[in-house]
Parts: sequence; structure tokens; C-alpha cells
Amino acid sequence: MKFTESMLAAPLPEDIQKLKWYGDFEVADRVIRKRLETDIPAALKERLEAELEILKRMPGQYPYTWEQALEVMQANFEDFTREEFQELWESNAMEWIYIEGRVHFKDNFLENLVKTREWLSGRLKVPALEENKRSNAEYLNQTITYMKEHGGIACRFRIKSTLKLKDSEAGEGQRIRVYLPVPVEYAQVQSFRLLAASVITVDGEEKEAKVVDLAGRAEDGVCGPMQAYLAPSDADQRTVCFTGAYQPGMQFKIEYEYVVKMPYVDAGGAGKAAAGISAAAGTAPEKWREKDKPFHYLGEQLPHIHFTPYLKAVTGEVVGDETDPLKKAKRIYDYITSHLMYSYVRSYLTITELVDYAAAGWKGDCGIQALLFINMCRIAGVPARWQSGLYARPGDVGCHDWAMFYAEPYGWLYADCSFGGSAYRMGCQERREFYFGNLDPYRMPSCCQFQADFVPPVKGLRHDPYDNQTGEVEFEDRCLDSAEFETEHEMVNWSILTEE
Repeated sequence: MKFTESMLAAPLPEDIQKLKWYGDFEVADRVIRKRLETDIPAALKERLEAELEILKRMPGQYPYTWEQALEVMQANFEDFTREEFQELWESNAMEWIYIEGRVHFKDNFLENLVKTREWLSGRLKVPALEENKRSNAEYLNQTITYMKEHGGIACRFRIKSTLKLKDSEAGEGQRIRVYLPVPVEYAQVQSFRLLAASVITVDGEEKEAKVVDLAGRAEDGVCGPMQAYLAPSDADQRTVCFTGAYQPGMQFKIEYEYVVKMPYVDAGGAGKAAAGISAAAGTAPEKWREKDKPFHYLGEQLPHIHFTPYLKAVTGEVVGDETDPLKKAKRIYDYITSHLMYSYVRSYLTITELVDYAAAGWKGDCGIQALLFINMCRIAGVPARWQSGLYARPGDVGCHDWAMFYAEPYGWLYADCSFGGSAYRMGCQERREFYFGNLDPYRMPSCCQFQADFVPPVKGLRHDPYDNQTGEVEFEDRCLDSAEFETEHEMVNWSILTEE
């Protein structure tokens, strides 16, 4: 099964919805399979087939019962009470579902509370749980000061990514395709070089894979000696794709370097950028790629960029009678960063309406916040688009999503609602203002389009059909779920570049 927009278009029958949200996943699965044997519309059939995959992926992401989660909280916070836990649950502060009629909490609910609830910080029994948040904020504050003083920043990064399957005995002799993300060469990214693509055997031997530059051709590999396909420099979701015969215990590794040139733009004033530092912001229109032209980013892209009546009403309430595109975007950014609480969520495929999830519950992770910003900007007539990949600074490399929007006279600018919301919660208005119009340089954008396919394309249903940060693995019969493999991204080195 391969993801299509229509997979989520049909409504889920109410009886199946009831079983799903009660958490009776076994019976729901059985009911769906029986329904698929009847004469139903093709669109509903596709929706139910997708729901089978959703039901399979949901429960494993919620391992903690109520009592287990309470014990975790009491083990990590001084004098934490059952009443406080009840209040957090009732205020929608923790991601949860029913499993067989009992509340279960998401695997990273503790990290989510440490990240977002400042009032709990002083009660941590292990302050190290919060050290990364504080050190990251200080690091960003220093970077922002540097960018303002120098008009921007240019940095060179070298990153190594390694993917391995958790079941070392899986897939022996089958053809495998492993996709690992690399930077798209546009906007802030320049001078990408793939330094190595190799396969590590179970004995620890590292063998280089033959690298083939696809140069725009969506070719497929054959089962045989391992090859690595480098997608075109402007691929919407760029990857290195390993393909060949899999032997148990194999690991797949790439190493690459790239340059980020990030100007500082004073989006509230006249705007400025340092000489010699150029990126998307301020780039002359005649130098844009065709796909970067703003009129491409005003419409819907179902199922998740969707102008519902409710979202139109919310956008109208937020934007009001403002007519200037830059100020419209700023009102939307200010509203999201002050009203939407950051929240880790289950895998995106299992949330059938990502933007409604955010706009109704007013919580969501970085990608959901970026999508909400994009939707609301487009409804307001402001071109907006997706960018995502890695947040990669020394000592901290992880998945992240953010947005871009277009406003004269600047051209394409950036908006990171997640980082802006964090700054708002921590009381740092300067950092919050920075992330409207600007980004720090610690980004590896591997995706410039939401819901784009790979080159060469995946044949099955990806574990994340919308984005790509941890990679994908596909055998002949299926794609693996994210729980079946692990990817480690490591910053090898980085440096600030002086003006040339």
C-alpha cells in the first residue's frame, strides 16, 4: 500500500470510530476486515485499509497506564500529588489514548512536561533532565547576538548518519532499500558534498557502496552489490538511497558536509544582511528556481493543508482587518507562539487531520505548528511553505520542522513557531521576535515540500509519508515502521566561515 491523498478523504464509520477511541484495537481490526469483504465504495475501502495500518501503529506509542505514569511523575518531581496529575490530564497537558477502555500515556510524556511546564522545573529531583533546554536557549541567545552584530552568519557542517535494523535477523537475502536524508541545495544551503556512503557488516567491516548520481532520473537499483543513489540537488525530499541484497546485521552510513549562509533580517524595520552572506531572504526573484516562486504556495494540499470553515474563521479572527502580508504573518506567528502549547504527538500517519488537531486542541509539535502557520498564512493570502530536516548544533542533533513565508520587500523569510513558542514560555521576547523572519544556522533542510516522494520513489507505505528526518527502510514486501530501525545523526565538526 502506498500513501495517496485520498486515503484519508473518506469519513471513518462511526462504529469503527467508537471501537478505536475506546481502544479496542483487536475488535476494530476485525470489524474493518469484515467490512472490506462487502460491497463498499472504493474511497471507503482505501480509507479502511489505511485505518488498519493506523490501528497497528497507535497502541505501542502509549506504554504507560495511569498508575505507571503517576509513579514516573512522583519519581521525578518533589512532592508531586495525584491531584496535580489529575489536573495535568484534564488540562490536556499529556498526550494519551484509551487502550481497552483504560487511559494510557505516550512514551515521552515526562520529557514533554519538562520541556513545556516551567512551574515544574524547580521541583525536578534530577535537574539534568532540564539542562539541555537551558543550555540550548543560552546557545541560541549567543548566536542571535552574533547574527545581529555581524548581519548574519555562515557555517560549514559535517554530519554522519547511521541506520540499523533492530531485528538483526530480519530480511536475509531480500532486496532492501534504505533512504537517509541529506540537504536540499537551495535557500540557505550551499556547497553540499557527499563524502562517504558505506555499509557496515555484522562483523564490523565497512564497505563503500558505489554512488550513482541520479541527476533527476527516478531509477531503481537491483538486488546485488550494494549501490547508493544520490537524489538530485533540488529533490523535494532529498536522500541517499542504498539498494541491494541485505545481509542480517548490516548498518548503513553516510557522511556529508554543507554550508549554511543565513542573513539576519530585521523584518520589523528596514532589513539588513551582511555583505557576502546570501540566502533565500533578499534573493532577487529572477534567481529563484521555478518551484520557489511564491504563487505556488497559496493553495490547498490535501489532506493536511486544508482551508476548512473553522480554520478560515480562526484566521479571520487572528488577522482581523490587516492588509499588509508581513503584518498578517506576524499576527499569525504571535498568536500561535502565545496560544499553542508544544506537545510531542504520536506518529503523523495516525493523526488523520494534523491541522485540526492543532487548531482545536491548541497543542502540537514543531511540524504541526509549522503546518498550522502555513495553513493560516495561505488562507490570509500570504504564500507559505514547508522546510524541515535536522536541528544540528554542537552536542545536539535531532529532528525538526519549520516554515517559510513570502513578504515584500524581503522575499522568502523563515518562521519557527516551535522555537518562538519556547522563547515565549521562557520569557525571552528577543528570541521570540528573532524566529519571525530569521533562523539560526543550525539547520539541515532535507525537505522543501511536505508530502513529497523520494527519488527513487518508495513503493510501499512509508512510516512517515509526509516528512523525512530519520530515514526509511523498505523490503520487497513492505516498509518498516520506525520502531523497527534506529537512526543516529552525529555532528562530526562545524565552523563559522569568515567573509570571502
